[in-house]
Amino acid sequence: MMIEIAHAKLNLALHVRARRPDGYHELETLFAFVDHGDVVDVTPAEAPGLTITGPFGAALSGEGDNLVTRAAARFAEAFGGGAHAILLDKRLPVASGIGGGSADAAATLRALARLHGVARDDPRLFAIADALGSDVPACLLERTALGRGRGEQLAPVAGIAGTPVLLVNPGVGVSTAAVFERWDGVDRGGIGTGNVLDVALEGRNDLEPPARTLAPEIDDVLDALAAQPGVTLARMSGSGATCFALFDSEASCDAAAARVARPGWWVQPTRLL
Repeated sequence: MMIEIAHAKLNLALHVRARRPDGYHELETLFAFVDHGDVVDVTPAEAPGLTITGPFGAALSGEGDNLVTRAAARFAEAFGGGAHAILLDKRLPVASGIGGGSADAAATLRALARLHGVARDDPRLFAIADALGSDVPACLLERTALGRGRGEQLAPVAGIAGTPVLLVNPGVGVSTAAVFERWDGVDRGGIGTGNVLDVALEGRNDLEPPARTLAPEIDDVLDALAAQPGVTLARMSGSGATCFALFDSEASCDAAAARVARPGWWVQPTRLL
């Protein structure tokens, strides 16, 4: 048995630069990860299998083919190791901009690599991750990093570990494809350099405006977060609808979690890794 945490991904900044001929978008983004996520448990078995539990497991029930099973299949093709039974404890909202599916796939690859003695930085793991999805390589690396290209070209940077973070999702899922389709196509410039917090503060999320048209509830979340004492940055992550706020202290973060809670909202205080 091997257990891995699929830590939630944040885009502290997300600049969309251009549409690409291959259908993807050219991005510059600042990835970070928090100390909360799904749990992936991998055990050798006679036949492959996936069991999904957890507070958000019902949203994935019945999915026989998802990123987790694809990750396991691609690992077997590259490294062998036989079949595995996988238990996914789904603690993150689905389709919420914090890399749930990508993080689950990456955690599956890490668990399998540990189980079979494959180095975590093996280039073949990252090749599998890249083929699975744009965010999967960053989730496999699971470090603060600048991402370019589709987000798969990664340059690790010094993070701000321990910074209190409040995650809030208004209880709605947003289609990543639909959000990108509504991006206005305007290149507003690249991401900055320097201290991670300064880069985040000077940056933006170009997917916020189209996501807010699809899910106006995001407006309520961002307004609520920005109004809290001790906030240093409030922003939407990825294509939404989860938003986050960085705080100057754990006490401020915990107090904000109690104040912003509403029926149907997912509210999770945590910290940056």
